[in-house]
Amino acid sequence: MSLKLKCDKIDYFDWLWYTIFQRGGHMPITITSIKAKLDGKIGEPLTITSRLGRKKSKTKHGVLRETFPSVFIIELNHDENAVERVSYSYTDILTKNIELNFG
Repeated sequence: MSLKLKCDKIDYFDWLWYTIFQRGGHMPITITSIKAKLDGKIGEPLTITSRLGRKKSKTKHGVLRETFPSVFIIELNHDENAVERVSYSYTDILTKNIELNFG
């Protein structure tokens, strides 16, 4: 009987997967997909919005320079910032600690 219940749960998750993802739903975001998107944006200007805590954020402007397996490098505008380059992890995007806007 426990095997039957286990099969019912698997069937339910298969149905849920089909319903959400196969019929036009959003695919789950992964670190690999974030890196792949950033690989295509190297050299483009961007705006970084960092969340600092309760209703606080900081905005910086720069250019995406390099991507590595775990981090990516942004060269900041010299006019606005004392630091020339910063690095962020792909998990910062995944957890919404930072937001990148290209253009």
